[in-house]
Amino acid sequence: MTGSHPLRKRLERLGTRSLPKLLTLQDRNPHSPTYGCFDRNFWHLRITDFPSGMAQEFVLPLALAYSNRLEGNDFFGDPMIREWVRAGISYAARSAHPDGSCDDYYPFEKAAGAAAFSLYACIEAIPAAGLDPAPFLPFLTQRAEWLARHQESGRLSNHEALIANALYRLSALVGEPRFAELGRRRLDRLLTWQSEEGWFFEYQGCDPGYLSLTIANLAELAELRPELPLKAPLLRAIGFLHSLQPPDGWLGGEWTSRNTNNFFPHGFELLGKTIPEALDINTRAVGAMDPAPEYDDDHIIGHHCWSYIKTALSWRDTRPEPSVSPDRDVVFPEAGLSLLRKGPMTLLTAEKKGGAFRLYRGDRLIHADTGVSLQLRRGDRTRTYVCHLWSDDNEIERCPASVTVSGAMGRAKSSQMTPLKNLVLRSLMLTLGRFNPDLIRAILQRLLITGKPRSGLRFARHLALDDSGLTVRDRIEGGGEIVDCGIGPAQTSIYTVMSRIYHPVQRQPWCDLSAEIMPGSALRLDHTRRIGEAE
Repeated sequence: MTGSHPLRKRLERLGTRSLPKLLTLQDRNPHSPTYGCFDRNFWHLRITDFPSGMAQEFVLPLALAYSNRLEGNDFFGDPMIREWVRAGISYAARSAHPDGSCDDYYPFEKAAGAAAFSLYACIEAIPAAGLDPAPFLPFLTQRAEWLARHQESGRLSNHEALIANALYRLSALVGEPRFAELGRRRLDRLLTWQSEEGWFFEYQGCDPGYLSLTIANLAELAELRPELPLKAPLLRAIGFLHSLQPPDGWLGGEWTSRNTNNFFPHGFELLGKTIPEALDINTRAVGAMDPAPEYDDDHIIGHHCWSYIKTALSWRDTRPEPSVSPDRDVVFPEAGLSLLRKGPMTLLTAEKKGGAFRLYRGDRLIHADTGVSLQLRRGDRTRTYVCHLWSDDNEIERCPASVTVSGAMGRAKSSQMTPLKNLVLRSLMLTLGRFNPDLIRAILQRLLITGKPRSGLRFARHLALDDSGLTVRDRIEGGGEIVDCGIGPAQTSIYTVMSRIYHPVQRQPWCDLSAEIMPGSALRLDHTRRIGEAE
């Protein structure tokens, strides 16, 4: 039985609203060769030539719905839901590579993230659906062994935490201590990725949304294995988020390193037994999910679905009162994030993202800004240059109630797949990539995520906060023929699977600055705005 706390009910509704769509995504025909597959683009629409292994993660929210009474859940105790969970796990096993790995975006990719999410989901779904684990053990152990020895390129702490959690949970499921030892090795590696400020690295920086998933996995591990040395790392991580949490409670947005509106709440409820600040974070963040971010696309629909349900099941109706934001400023230099306060105004600045900011009055967000974006014509090509690409090279000057960020603008990445590019990628994966998928992954990470082509354009942004609002001065200098120039609330320029989803802040109008570019051989912009007094 669940409680009646309104935020618990909200989580139940959010967790169950997409369950019917998960079944639409699944092949539910027992005579089909792809029975159990959740990648509808593969088995039904036939617009891809391989199934995404990540999609088999969808067995977990269905298994949780089968085994729990939840608001809006018509699937409790339904034997067909249990059968479709079984079919989903079976297809995960049938579609795996011989070494237990699976693909996500392209064939022979052998994606650690997809393997980790789906393994965790299968391990959790088996007891939730009341299934006999024996038929699945060869597959589960093979995938776990592949994950244990595989180290993907880049520092993705949420993946590392998920791998460690899955290995420990498999050890408990099958009673084999060796998987716990393998999990401990991955956990030890992960703990070296924690900043002294409390956050864990995601590629090159701090993303509070993905940090919530890392915290969730560590919280589950701490509950499963209390002897693990997780108390201090979790206290630092919770302390970081509690200090950084904006006045409206929402920890996502384009000010984060990976531009996500992620928030995985279930770990905070587990930690609330001993860390009251974790419950405070959850109360405020879940309270801000009205409306919640819209993740209802075919690829990422499952992640938050099961997290919301797990949170509802462990929700504590007795909670501390939400804390009032302190008057003091908060600065995290390594994360490149600061909170400045003046009277009722609060300014959250992403200093390593060109001074992207969010401005609050009281507990209400009144303005979001991701910096100047330019479109320049150079020869016969038009390219976009932005200030918000993550950079450790930005020059940052902090004064009481103000911050100045300056640096080089970067070129935004906007390449799309073409038939030729697709043919080249497939050829690579069928030859070199088949035997060295990590090399292809590292190249794509460089092209799409971590690589930042610089330009001769320079920017400087000065933000000055006072009791009634914010003064913003933007300056751009360089060369090129201007096509368009403006500022928006949610521009992003790197690929992240969980970014660019709909969130209400995106309805803020575009600020067109094209007419303010000063004429002459050198491009120059000097623009000052006053924000906050009329909102």
